[in-house]
Amino acid sequence: MNHSNIFLKIINGQIPASIVYDDEYLLAFNDINPSAPIHVLAIPKLPYTSFSDFMERAEKDLYTNFFCSLHKVIKHLKISENGYRLITNCGNHGGQTVDHFHIHILAGEPIGPLTFKDKAHKTL
Repeated sequence: MNHSNIFLKIINGQIPASIVYDDEYLLAFNDINPSAPIHVLAIPKLPYTSFSDFMERAEKDLYTNFFCSLHKVIKHLKISENGYRLITNCGNHGGQTVDHFHIHILAGEPIGPLTFKDKAHKTL
């Protein structure tokens, strides 16, 4: 794993970020290239490379608290009433570009259906 990825630098204060929420388990900040009016990234403070890595290596209390904190971010953003989308990319085929588990929170407008570039696949 790359121990100097951009998210670890944000956690360590080496790179500035527009922080939305911060607690013992999770750091949430605005995405610098937003895909929606509200586009927040939520990351665990410990270095897990992907969702799979997080679920396999983290203790149950850690991932329970992480997801409880994620819910607090959603409440803080006041997006529950109109809706939101949570996305995590895992691995090369999943489109993951930073080797640190992170969840995209997208909201603020209708997001639309998920579609695949390959027309042989149907819309989810």
